[in-house]
Amino acid sequence: MTMHSRILATIRKIPPGKVSTYGAVARATGYPGAARQVVGTLRRSFDVPWQRVLGAGGEIKLRGDSAVEQRLRLESEGVMFRGRRVDMKQHEFKFPRVKAAAAKKKSTRRQSSRQPRQTAKN
Repeated sequence: MTMHSRILATIRKIPPGKVSTYGAVARATGYPGAARQVVGTLRRSFDVPWQRVLGAGGEIKLRGDSAVEQRLRLESEGVMFRGRRVDMKQHEFKFPRVKAAAAKKKSTRRQSSRQPRQTAKN
């Protein structure tokens, strides 16, 4: 499964009336620190609930008409705002914890069966 498809699958798990951040989606997908890739995936995709993904702290990062549309879509789903930000305490979707790939692969490296070299003494 590609990074793009994993990000889309994670975004589709966010139910109506709940929101998440770009960073939280990246962590839930298994790519911590890949918030910009989440943004790129949303820009290239159709048929995803894009309005449910926000910037850090619940801030709408879009500008102009797109920001207005995102707010209206979220309000129609019952999401409440505190000023210009979503009330994250009430509406944040908590993804189940995902173990990092490095933690899954505990030390799979084989121990060398070679004996240590002995140096010749003169």
